[in-house]
Amino acid sequence: MAAQPVDPTDADVISASLEKPSLFGLIFTRHYPALYNFAARRIGRDEAADLVADTFVRALESRATYDPSYPSCLPWLYGIAQNVIRDRLRRVGRGKRIYIALPAAATEEFGEETDDRVVASSVATDLAHALARLSKRDRSTLLLYALDGLSYSEIALVLDIPAGTVGSRLNRARQQILEAIPDLEQRTR
Repeated sequence: MAAQPVDPTDADVISASLEKPSLFGLIFTRHYPALYNFAARRIGRDEAADLVADTFVRALESRATYDPSYPSCLPWLYGIAQNVIRDRLRRVGRGKRIYIALPAAATEEFGEETDDRVVASSVATDLAHALARLSKRDRSTLLLYALDGLSYSEIALVLDIPAGTVGSRLNRARQQILEAIPDLEQRTR
């Protein structure tokens, strides 16, 4: 039986792209969907594509600084995207604007029952208000964990903070959300 070809890691691709920049297109192909969803949840779908394009331009320009000891570059790209979003929001003065787009699967699980949809809408509204009251640091940490599915160590890379700080921020954010929505657990059963 012939050995299956192994796809190069992101680190391999980025290293090779230093000599042949067109190879960086593979990084774009692999990670565009995740970055688009990341951006859309934070700045809205209308601006997400432009933001992701800016992210990849910055990543291409700074690829020589990528640490190849990390096989996946997604946390690195999220960090760049986070900076692009921050810069964009600062320029247009919309630092308070938050988007939370639930994946389709999350809304489909409520089924077609009207009561379930009303409860889901109510929880989403309350959750959006609770998230808006979090500090930017805690909110970013929570969204990277809950919506983007990053591990503590990946979040630490994105935000350039110690992993222990990630845990502290998540704990504080969860506590503040439970204080803002004390019946959250009962409403989501």
